[in-house]
Amino acid sequence: MTQTKEIIRDTFYEGERPLFAANNLYLDNVKFYPGKSALKECSHIEARKCEFMCKYPFWHNHNTFIEDCLFTVYGRAAIWYSRNIRMFNTRVEAPKMFREIDGLYLDNVQFTSAAETLWNCRDINLQNVQVHGGDYIFMNGKNINIDGFYLQGNYSFQDAHNVIIRNARLDSKDAFWKTENVTVYDSEINGKYLGWHSRNLRLINCKISGTQPLCYCANLIMENCTLAPDCDLCFEYSTLDAVINGNMTSIKIPPEALSWLEISVK
Repeated sequence: MTQTKEIIRDTFYEGERPLFAANNLYLDNVKFYPGKSALKECSHIEARKCEFMCKYPFWHNHNTFIEDCLFTVYGRAAIWYSRNIRMFNTRVEAPKMFREIDGLYLDNVQFTSAAETLWNCRDINLQNVQVHGGDYIFMNGKNINIDGFYLQGNYSFQDAHNVIIRNARLDSKDAFWKTENVTVYDSEINGKYLGWHSRNLRLINCKISGTQPLCYCANLIMENCTLAPDCDLCFEYSTLDAVINGNMTSIKIPPEALSWLEISVK
């Protein structure tokens, strides 16, 4: 039997934990003014057209649905230690948005200042997401699936595992450091020192720019990729199988590595 949600509409809350441990709420056009932990330890919360100006509003929550909402610059560290979160058509202006989340789905979400967001999150699905200021985003993430993505932010995806990215543009220095099992399709990746110390990084139909990419990689695969002229000193101490379109400015390969290097340049 489905429990009917209590409806809260056209009001505001402030202060410390105003809706602590609530269950089965429908929030419509509710404003959360400065305070802390407005919806801590809650479950089955549905929020539409709400504005969050308080710190830490959703900690230790599960089964949360958020649509057409705004998290202002004051709503930092908004959703931590939670599971089964779905968010649609929402703008996030505060950093450190997600930490320690199990089960996250985002669709048409914009982040304007996403530093240190999505750390230690698992089972993540993103559709049509734009990120600005996303330094260190996705650190230590696992089981990530992304389609339609723009990222501006350095040091992205460090130590992430089991990642699939499609139709993306990543403007990110030091992307994919020490990652494992990452595949990127039909995307543009711009930034220095791409993919260093990664394992099982696979790039398919990608355009790549930035100095010294793809060094110290184990089992790197590149299929139908294009390297920009500034991609110099590539592949140092990497093991790879690559089909690359165009010319490469320079490759840095130690002499003892030449026996295993396989590159076909079209």
